[in-house]
Formats: sequence, C-alpha cells, structure tokens
Amino acid sequence: MDAASITRLFCLAALWGASFLFMRVSVPAFGPVALIMWRVAIAAVFLWLASRLVRQPLRLGHRWKHFLIIGILNSALPFLLFAYAAQTLPASLLAILNATSPLFGAAIGAVWLRTSLTGAVALGLGCGLAGVTVLVGQNLALVGGSEWAAIAAGLLAPLSYSLASLYTRARPGLATPFDNAHGSMWMATLVVLPLFLFAPLRQAPDAGDWLAVALLGVLCTGAAYLLYFRLIDDVGPTRALSVTFLIPVFGVLWGTLFLDEAIGWHTVLGGTLILTGIALTAGLLGARRQPA
Repeated sequence: MDAASITRLFCLAALWGASFLFMRVSVPAFGPVALIMWRVAIAAVFLWLASRLVRQPLRLGHRWKHFLIIGILNSALPFLLFAYAAQTLPASLLAILNATSPLFGAAIGAVWLRTSLTGAVALGLGCGLAGVTVLVGQNLALVGGSEWAAIAAGLLAPLSYSLASLYTRARPGLATPFDNAHGSMWMATLVVLPLFLFAPLRQAPDAGDWLAVALLGVLCTGAAYLLYFRLIDDVGPTRALSVTFLIPVFGVLWGTLFLDEAIGWHTVLGGTLILTGIALTAGLLGARRQPA
C-alpha cells in the first residue's frame, strides 16, 4: 500500500469515527429519525453532484430493488439504530460496537453459508464475544439496566452492515461500487422519508446542530463513500477493510477530545478483544477460511 492509499485509509477512518461524534451532538435536537433523514438526503445530493462532476449518471432500471436492499441494510436501518443508541451511549462505545460487523459476518457465514471455521476463526469469534461482553456489562453497570435497548440497537446495526456485505458479495457485477453508494443512498432517503413525516423535531436545532448534520451527511457519508471506493480500486477490498481496525481508535479519540468521554479499563480491554477477534476472523493473524 503506497503513501497516498495509507493517507486515504486514515482519512476514511477519521471520518467514519467522527460520525458517532456528530450523531451524539445532534441527536438530542433532531431525534433519531429526523437526524438520519437529513444525513441520507444530504449524502444523496452530494453523491448526485459528484456523479455529475465525473459524468457517471445513475441508471436505476431493473436495479432499483438491488439498490433498495442495500439502502435498507447498509444505510437506513443501521443509521437509525446507531442514532437511537447515540441518545444514551457514548460515541466511543458506539465506534467500538460498529467494529463488530466482521465478526457478525463470520458467524453468519458459518451458519447461513455453511462456511467451515478454522480454529483461529472460532477463537476470533470467541474473542469478539468476550470483548462485547466486557463493554456491554461495564456500560450497563454505569448507565443502568434500562439501557438494554440502546445496547441492542448498537449491536443490531453492525449486524445489518454484515448482512449488506454478504448480499453484495452474493450479487457481484450488478452495479459499480459508485452506483451502489449513489443508488442506495437515494433509496435510503425514500425509506426514511415516511418515518420522518411522522417524527417531529424535539426542539429547534441551533447552528451547531445543523453544522453537525451537514458534516455527517457530506463528509462522514458522501465523501467517505468516495474515499472507500477509491481505496477498493487502488488496493482491493481486503486491504480497504483494514479501516475497520482504525475506526474505533478515532471514535474513542474524538469522543475523548470533544465530548470529554472517559476511557476506562473496560473500553481498552473490550476494544482490544474485539479488534483481536476481527484480526483472527479476517485471517490477519494466521487464520484462513476454508470452503465448506
């Protein structure tokens, strides 16, 4: 990986890590539904402008169902779940929970796709489960058992991401990566719109709230997608997915710097176990998946 690709990788991790910060800041004023409505709508418009710039128009045709599935699983549903969880959970915890997506992918692959597991992959799943247990147990002790719903939402969101990843891998060649991002973002907007019409704002957002939403839509969603797909083109999907290891680092960093979130032993231990589990399931520590 050359210096330019490494720079893009760190920029992407910083942007995706910051998304939890911006959600945490703006969700009290907008509420989860309105926040995500603005996020996906702004990102869709941004990607439309980018498509005009590169002269790559979106052709829906018979692919609208494909874009709809990706829009729900990869944007609308996980965004709403994380926004709901952001009402009570710290941004640093959300960023770490987000990193469990590859673990869910490995588990679903073993159960649904009947992919056989090596000992290292099984160990990785065990490490990931232990890490989640440490994080969830400690944070429930801190915020109270009433926050089970927020914790569950924070875990269902990466599960949705993993389902989207499995779906796109099962449907290769239907659309370019850019079209997948562009088309799915418009579909996500259409999915969230009916909910938005019946979810009034909790309070009048101030300039800071609107700035956070704008940055969330333009930088953390639209621009981040462009960076991600450029990385896939340059270094391939496997190396591009190494951003998963960096997002929690930036998520914890931004939460500490801007929201004064404390980093306890449970955050360090739980995050380390989860990242170790991801490394094992991804084959970066010697594990290799074998076909069934």
